[in-house]
Amino acid sequence: MPDIVKNPVINADFPDPDVIRVGEYFYMTSTTMFLMPGADILRSRDLAHWEIIGHVFDLIGDEDEYTLSNGKHAYARGMWAPSLTYNKGKFYLNFACNERKRSLLYIADDPRGPWERTEMGDFYYDSSLFFDEDDKVYIVHGNSTLRLTQLDPATWGPKEGGLDRILAVDEKDQPLGYEGSHLYRLNDRYYLFSCHMPKETQGRKTEVCFISDSLTGEFKVKTILNDCMGYNRPALQVAQGGMVDDTNGRLYMFMFHDRGALGRAPVIFPMRFGEDGYPMPDTPDGSIPDTFAGVPGVNGGYMDMRDHIYGDDSFAYDSIDEMLKTSPWWQISHNPDEENIGFTKEEPGLFIRTSKVTDNLLQARNTLTQRCMGPKSEGEIVLDASGFKVGDCAGLCIYSSHYGAIAVTRDETGYKLVRLETEAVGETIMGDKDFYTRKPQIETICELSDPVVRLRVKADFTKEPDTCTYSYKQGDKWIELPNVHKLYFRLDMFIGARFGLFAYSTKQTGGCAVFRDFRISPM
Repeated sequence: MPDIVKNPVINADFPDPDVIRVGEYFYMTSTTMFLMPGADILRSRDLAHWEIIGHVFDLIGDEDEYTLSNGKHAYARGMWAPSLTYNKGKFYLNFACNERKRSLLYIADDPRGPWERTEMGDFYYDSSLFFDEDDKVYIVHGNSTLRLTQLDPATWGPKEGGLDRILAVDEKDQPLGYEGSHLYRLNDRYYLFSCHMPKETQGRKTEVCFISDSLTGEFKVKTILNDCMGYNRPALQVAQGGMVDDTNGRLYMFMFHDRGALGRAPVIFPMRFGEDGYPMPDTPDGSIPDTFAGVPGVNGGYMDMRDHIYGDDSFAYDSIDEMLKTSPWWQISHNPDEENIGFTKEEPGLFIRTSKVTDNLLQARNTLTQRCMGPKSEGEIVLDASGFKVGDCAGLCIYSSHYGAIAVTRDETGYKLVRLETEAVGETIMGDKDFYTRKPQIETICELSDPVVRLRVKADFTKEPDTCTYSYKQGDKWIELPNVHKLYFRLDMFIGARFGLFAYSTKQTGGCAVFRDFRISPM
């Protein structure tokens, strides 16, 4: 009897997935934006059970955007929509950074690395790198207008005299034009998958597929997915992905599902070709199934995602690099400031030393994050604030543009337990322009006689609006705080909710927060 999992196969934020198969293993990558290390690489035997095996890069660059310097940041920027492919013994991963003029390409013999980086010869938005059977290399790229460009592998730019043509042009003024391309060749036909949001769906994403008998011929389009998968927020649909085969030639579609503040979660299901030749879910009514049994006859190896996708931590490491490699579900917001983050030795713990003065945790360096899991999850941590200076603040948050946290501050009179929040102002998904500079609302809960306290945050993604709540431990009893904090998915940061360990100074640098015994519990 196969292990049946629910769709999404990973109920967490892995946006813009690309999935390939090499031999008996499937590999997935996803967008990681401003989080370092970046470009997740996940592996699976059966498409249903996944593990993070590493990342493609440690850093993208050292510009001010990535070091949170001089008022700049990389929120909602950085690494977007990777394309993962394999050809003649090499893995290739490319993506665009909107703040850079040229896309980046990484090449490796092993998906666990090391990856060698090169700069491509042009900027290719939401692209699909494609090696054809005649060894020619192409890339499909663009938004609304999808262009096919033949590449010169010597420069990874346009090949002189090579094929360069427009494949599709969306109608004007669509809420979201064609993007998120995935190009394949199967049985001498070319299939181009693309995300789309036409006016008639009133803000709901769909997936289209273009088919052609040649790269120079007409690509004919059809909407192949217009499905919310029975989700209780029908405006949030499944889209933006492609297809992959198993060793027996069976085909599967992979997409992501918008899930509110949780983020964009990967969905995988069997596919077939309809009578008209277009891909469709392999179900009796053509709808996306809410469960998935994986590849027939293949043992995925485990059921629990703990220590594969997320994990507890005692922080018993020798270096930040060791933690990020052995526990790859952890990522740091922007580049780590390695002089001011590390581990205590006598009693295992993570320390974050403040290195800049700010009044907003989004401007703090070294915020350590891992994904919240749906439909509910809780995180807890022991915080030791004994190394604080006056004006310091540290704690456990739901990390998003409109974050909520339970934290400890220190002023001239001592330590205080506080609730720390910023509220969404606008209703639009675009977010608030001042999210990065906005001061949080701080509410004192109580004074602390002991600077060591265990904190807990619970996140609930089951109904709109998504929310989080806070509690702290007093002796053997958890003290629940009243009221909830509303969580939203917004394009100002463009990531799903994460647990975050943070520390910052409002008056002077050099204070230190120590975090011990992190626990995460999906529910």
